[in-house]
Amino acid sequence: MVNATAGLIGVVLLARHGDRTELYQDPLTYNSTQGYLTPLGAQQEYELGCFLRSTYLDPGSPSFIQNVSTDVVNIDQLTVRADAGGGNAILDSAYSLLQGLYPPTSKSQITLGDGQKVVAPLGGYQYVPVQSLEYWQAPSLTPWMECNYFGLHLGRVYTSTSYQKISAAAAPLLNALKPYLGGMSTNFTNMWNIYDRVNVQYTHNKTVYETLPATYLAQARYYANWLQQQVFTDFNVAQNGVGFIAIRTLLPEVMWSLGNMTLPSNQVKIAIQEIDYKPFISLFNVTNATLHDSDDISGIANYASVVALELSLNSAGQHEVSMKFKNGSDDSEFRQLKLFGNTTVTLQSFIHELAWTTINSTINWCFSCNQTIQRGCSVFNYSNDPYLNPGG
Repeated sequence: MVNATAGLIGVVLLARHGDRTELYQDPLTYNSTQGYLTPLGAQQEYELGCFLRSTYLDPGSPSFIQNVSTDVVNIDQLTVRADAGGGNAILDSAYSLLQGLYPPTSKSQITLGDGQKVVAPLGGYQYVPVQSLEYWQAPSLTPWMECNYFGLHLGRVYTSTSYQKISAAAAPLLNALKPYLGGMSTNFTNMWNIYDRVNVQYTHNKTVYETLPATYLAQARYYANWLQQQVFTDFNVAQNGVGFIAIRTLLPEVMWSLGNMTLPSNQVKIAIQEIDYKPFISLFNVTNATLHDSDDISGIANYASVVALELSLNSAGQHEVSMKFKNGSDDSEFRQLKLFGNTTVTLQSFIHELAWTTINSTINWCFSCNQTIQRGCSVFNYSNDPYLNPGG
């Protein structure tokens, strides 16, 4: 519930893409190329957009955003960024979400000099700009890729005692799944790929849907969740560990957007980041949300899931942040999550708790990942750094 004194000032949304075709992630690096958004995935994202529209753009909603344009999009009030590349499943998901957030309307029209009124095509389709971010442009949305220290982190995960135990426990299932894997490795390091293949085939292949034993998909999801929780957290160090890197490069954009929304000159009301599942896991752990909520937020978020970081003004005149989560179609409404044990925290406190974990530039990513060549790192001078150039 938003504070009745002021209502919502704005919201930052982290949205996962919809259903897509199968893809492969290298379990030793987590490098991958995006799949293609399916019609099911497009519908999931469209429905998510409709949900967000009813939540934030309906004047009758308790979470209505003050002074936001409700029918015809004001592109100065909305920023959207999406991970791009490969089959562009994430970028296309952003476009599908926006179709639900700002659907076609006959109000999307102009009046020409001669008085003629022209409505946009497709019944007034609204074109919202999306900033696409390719892998090679910046590490902000895919910071684990080509990160040398992340590779070392994976090595620690794969040699841990807990990993060895759960790998042994999963062996019977992995052996039973072999007929459905098309020759894919059943090493437990490959558990995410195994789950993804089974899930995609179960969704889209009639034969697999009819023959896969009833519990196999849920079991594969359980083991994949466990492994991803280990990979995208860092239980050995504090919140600035490399295991949290999926959210550490996104947090500066989140903080900037929330801070900018407090300025009188600001026009942006909604900031959307369209991403994959990894930042969700890291975010819920660095904010301690997993200590206070059910287990389903500690693993892989469902397709078309969304985190909302809502900004409001309390009765004392302080800007407050609240975090909510909708786990795809499993949830019909948002659920309230805790930020450091609290339902709301001041914006100042939110930034104070997380600022020291952030990676806010390419050069900082290069140093944080021990990378001197890939992803633009070769242009920087490391001669004075005692770690990257110990003899300098």
